[in-house]
Amino acid sequence: MEITETPQADYPVLVIAYDDKARTALEASLGPYGVRAVPCSTFCEAENFALCGFYRGVLVDLATMIKAKAEERFVAYTLTGFYPTLRVKTMGTMLVPMAMAGDAKQDKNLNDFLTKTCTEFTPRRLRSNRRKDICIPTYIGTERGFTLNISWSGLFIADMNPERFSVGEEITVTFPDFGLDVEVIVARIQGWGQHRPPGIGVTFRHMGQELESNLFALLRSDKDKDRDRLVS
Repeated sequence: MEITETPQADYPVLVIAYDDKARTALEASLGPYGVRAVPCSTFCEAENFALCGFYRGVLVDLATMIKAKAEERFVAYTLTGFYPTLRVKTMGTMLVPMAMAGDAKQDKNLNDFLTKTCTEFTPRRLRSNRRKDICIPTYIGTERGFTLNISWSGLFIADMNPERFSVGEEITVTFPDFGLDVEVIVARIQGWGQHRPPGIGVTFRHMGQELESNLFALLRSDKDKDRDRLVS
């Protein structure tokens, strides 16, 4: 098999399979591409990794997707809806891409998945809390803005020039409705001209009592239970 391009190996791919042999085969398949695999025996284990680090894709055993039940099923749909995903059937050391009925189109082979789809995807960390569409005014310095959505872990701020920020940068956001300055970390930049509202996704650096009280008034949910999971 010809490997046309080696993707950046800085960010790993989550490899998920209940069966030990299938998981080993999936992990081994990434070696020739220089891609680091993070093997997971359950979807919940993968979720814990994705909440703590940045990943660029999911390689999953199809039988594992089919067998997932209850909480595992919700987590499976969340991960595969958030990251580029290749579902495969393992036949010894050979991987056969398999699409599931109703799912979005996926790549036809591992090479395209790793060298094209995953490299074009900005590595992300899974959101820990559910976002709610809430619009309140903001200031970053003297620049006025507003939120498109808010969660217990962060928010998205509409901004016409988001490229002036960089991922990992620490900034201060002022919320005039709260009379509160909040330190945040830039987690994602959505550039202008992408046919989506431009702006920045940020996470809260600290969760002080005053911020927590104001968020509860907006979100009306328990921050420890309001997980961001999709329903299949």
